[in-house]
Amino acid sequence: MANHKSSLKRIRQDRKRALHNKYYAKTMRNAVRDLRALENHEEAVKQFPKVQKMLDKLAKKHIIHKNKAANLKAGLMKHINKLS
Repeated sequence: MANHKSSLKRIRQDRKRALHNKYYAKTMRNAVRDLRALENHEEAVKQFPKVQKMLDKLAKKHIIHKNKAANLKAGLMKHINKLS
């Protein structure tokens, strides 16, 4: 166990941040899954900017890696282009 006040505080902060990051990462995964499940091209094109914005924000805040965001966006664009 931690011996210093500062390390106890760090543990509390880390738990809180991990919970916050986990929520946003799960929300992002659900949005990507919902977009991949769409079969209609028009709906997918309409929903893509929202998911793209979410991925960019999470990458900017270092919740996910910027390359992961880029790979997800590229894969989603491939999926949308296949639908047309």
